[in-house]
Amino acid sequence: MTTEDIIKQLKESNLYAECPCGGEFRLSDAILFDGTKPFPPEAMAKQKELQEALKERAKDLEKKKELATKKAKKSAESVNIGKKAETLAPTLADFKWVLPDCKFLGDPIDVVTFNGLSISKVDSISFIEVKSGAAKLNDHQKAVKDAVEDKKVSYKVFK
Repeated sequence: MTTEDIIKQLKESNLYAECPCGGEFRLSDAILFDGTKPFPPEAMAKQKELQEALKERAKDLEKKKELATKKAKKSAESVNIGKKAETLAPTLADFKWVLPDCKFLGDPIDVVTFNGLSISKVDSISFIEVKSGAAKLNDHQKAVKDAVEDKKVSYKVFK
């Protein structure tokens, strides 16, 4: 039995095949050919179609990669600018707390202010988180905020 005979029998059969990408198809609907001979025109056309689709997917992937890189860079720049702004905020004219009373932490809360410390009379303590633009509190900052608001703050001496 020759390869052509096998291909002819498969084309005339009622057999189905399963595609590795999922789904089934009738072998009689497939382009079956002898791979040791030149590809038939319909196989060449399908190959060209798939190559073009692959090129398009590669272009889309490159665009997405470029966009992701730009977004990551922009995000990193925003974070870095924000971190610099956090350290400078206490020196701004509209900062409401007395600078010598402020202690910069940076993480999880930017500044802890011991209100009155500079005159040796601390009457309150403020936890200050500096944000700019549309920045929001992260989970750790929310947890600190919740603990303060729930009055779950204590003073301990460790010896």
